[in-house]
Amino acid sequence: MGHEKMLLVVVVALMVSSRVYGAGGNFRDEFEPTFGDNRVNMAGRDLSLSLDQYSGSGFRSKREYLYGRLDMQMKFVEGNSAGTVTTLYLTSDQSTGRHDEIDFEFLGNVSGQPYTIHTNVFSQGQGSREQQFHLWFDPSKAFHTYSIVWNPKLIMFLVDETPLRVFRNYENHGITFFPKNQAQKIHASLWEADDWATRGGLEKIDWSKAPFVAHYRNFNIDTSPNGAYRNHDLNAQSRRRLRWVQKNYMIYNYCTDWKRFSSSFPPECKHAKFN
Repeated sequence: MGHEKMLLVVVVALMVSSRVYGAGGNFRDEFEPTFGDNRVNMAGRDLSLSLDQYSGSGFRSKREYLYGRLDMQMKFVEGNSAGTVTTLYLTSDQSTGRHDEIDFEFLGNVSGQPYTIHTNVFSQGQGSREQQFHLWFDPSKAFHTYSIVWNPKLIMFLVDETPLRVFRNYENHGITFFPKNQAQKIHASLWEADDWATRGGLEKIDWSKAPFVAHYRNFNIDTSPNGAYRNHDLNAQSRRRLRWVQKNYMIYNYCTDWKRFSSSFPPECKHAKFN
């Protein structure tokens, strides 16, 4: 591997080959646009996506990954972002109908109201494992680091090293819902979803504020065989932080939605409270 390749950084948490990528890589070397044409602006170590009345925009990694740690610095749409969705997620080939996926979605809001972080996990084409949160800061004012750790035991969603959510592999309890066999690509996008994104679709997008812009930078991934992600888990301090977030900032948890799962909850819910 040449020196310039060693400087590359990917932004997801899963790589088939055994490499460690450090921060500071060039987006063009590892990513490609998926839609939006020149609304995807790759400028070396920085990338921006824009949304207007005609189209949103997105990009994806050129390679697939299996297990690892992803870090990405992001800054969301400022001001009135109602009806917009900014994303960072991992997904395998969705055309199979049995894809795996690990989602960060950031739902905009009217000025002065908080963003909603929407997280979800898919396994073999099945999802419906949503948890949603607000944040303790305004994510449109400065860059913050959004991370996904994915190993055979768990998936952890973090913001600035504070865990928001842990989704565990309960295979030892006979529960098979966990993405573990399919390599996934990194995807990111900015698009319009004002039929549901903000207050269930009550707040519509204000096109007079277009173009809407979201920023990405400093992507990083570790997929080395002995990387710290392999054994990453909660310790006493991070467990306290997780409980603090879930007590004060969680606004939806599928495992407590009695109306939605009136007959029976997904099987992992009876174990999830012990995270």
